[in-house]
Amino acid sequence: MATLAGNDRRVRRTRRLLQQALVALITERGYERVTVQEVLDRADVGRTTFYAHFRDKDALFASCFDDLRADLERELAAMGGSPPDDPASPIGVIFEHAHRNQPVYRAVGAAHLHDLLFSALRDHLAGHGARLPVEIVAEYHASALVGVLGWWVRAGFPHGPEAMARMCREMTQPGVMAALTEIHAGG
Repeated sequence: MATLAGNDRRVRRTRRLLQQALVALITERGYERVTVQEVLDRADVGRTTFYAHFRDKDALFASCFDDLRADLERELAAMGGSPPDDPASPIGVIFEHAHRNQPVYRAVGAAHLHDLLFSALRDHLAGHGARLPVEIVAEYHASALVGVLGWWVRAGFPHGPEAMARMCREMTQPGVMAALTEIHAGG
């Protein structure tokens, strides 16, 4: 049993080394210019080991995104089972997550972030009564949030995550509340 745990720990360590190497190289030179051999050299991992874990560079990149998504989903779930009074509260979690994972957010790109944020916001907002389709509200706010997150990443994270969350809440909370307020009979 201890051997299995040791192997599992080694697997996680190897995957983490490869992911970190890829993220660093993408940040330095861009995804298209990075080769598997460069990732292997940076991670100090052999080719056979790489292919035991990943089919190719795309699969390694996807694993970075999958881990990022799972981590964010855990953090959002930790907010509690019932929706909070503030439907914009995931914004703070998202900015904290981005701040802690700066290299990955720099490497991931807007298209992947949009899918991640859309899913997180849709799931979070689904617990509220809505007069507009939750998918539309989530799409609108995910698109805006990706724009702001993209600027924050490109600018080198000039404001702390708390300040970014506060500014985004000020801009978005009234719209979220208006979209989620149910129309009452006779109103």
